[in-house]
Amino acid sequence: MHELLPWWNWVWQGVELRHIADILIIAFLIYELLRLVRGTRAVQMVVGFALVAVLYEIASWLGLTTVQWILRGAAVYVGFAVIVLFQHEIRAALMRLGNNIRLPLAQKKRRDANPFGQNWYDEVVLAATTLASEKLGALMIFERDVGLKTYIESGIRLDARISYDLLVTIFNKYTTLHDGAVIISNGRVAAACCFLPLTQNPLISRELGTRHRSAIGVTEDSDAFAVIVSEETGVISFAVDGRLKRNLDGPRLRRLIQQAMEPWRSEAESDALEAEEREREREIDEVVTTRKRDGRDILPSTQGEEA
Repeated sequence: MHELLPWWNWVWQGVELRHIADILIIAFLIYELLRLVRGTRAVQMVVGFALVAVLYEIASWLGLTTVQWILRGAAVYVGFAVIVLFQHEIRAALMRLGNNIRLPLAQKKRRDANPFGQNWYDEVVLAATTLASEKLGALMIFERDVGLKTYIESGIRLDARISYDLLVTIFNKYTTLHDGAVIISNGRVAAACCFLPLTQNPLISRELGTRHRSAIGVTEDSDAFAVIVSEETGVISFAVDGRLKRNLDGPRLRRLIQQAMEPWRSEAESDALEAEEREREREIDEVVTTRKRDGRDILPSTQGEEA
């Protein structure tokens, strides 16, 4: 034990704080890079680059000068190839870095500016459930911190207040605006019939059509979230951060919208609000069922009196 003390003192004195910080920063960057490329096509590309490097080492060991010359010439353009092939991943990393750097004052401002219970939450949920019951396809994109001006300009500008009637009318299959996406920015319907990028993720199910792939694609390129209604099945889905949640009902959809717009709320608050919404929906269903039953009971007696 006493023999190890001089060695430990030598190591402790030789290691400076900046070296530790240097190692921690590199480890963090590698960790974030692995998180970023996991489950994407970038993994296969990294494997391809690794195989090329192994091929170069084999060529050097066997003395294959022509192969080495070709690979050395191609290595000059590796930097440009990385930028082109990984442009989506690089953009996503920079966007995530920018979103994570937020001042407490800005966070407080967002909390005060967007309280839960705004009318447009209900309007969107009601429109989505109505369209789902009628099996009318819909795609609604909600802008958050990252601007969607490029996509807004690709569609037809509306700049209208969000309302149930407007959303249901836009996605009516007999209107000219139903094809494409609706983009909602700053609490208003900015544009309709917008074109969005399709996801390039090879792990996406082949069962998903263009509408769902567009929703995933735009949430990969920005921090926006999307509400999708399937035209074939009437299933309501929610997309955020390139991930898709399906088979949603009204209260669950409202909770996901609330979590996306108000990330500062705790899980307990979200559970309470969802329970409150489900209770309200149950009461409405009971009232509707009671009125239908009473209507059927009254109708025969009225006909009997008339007879």
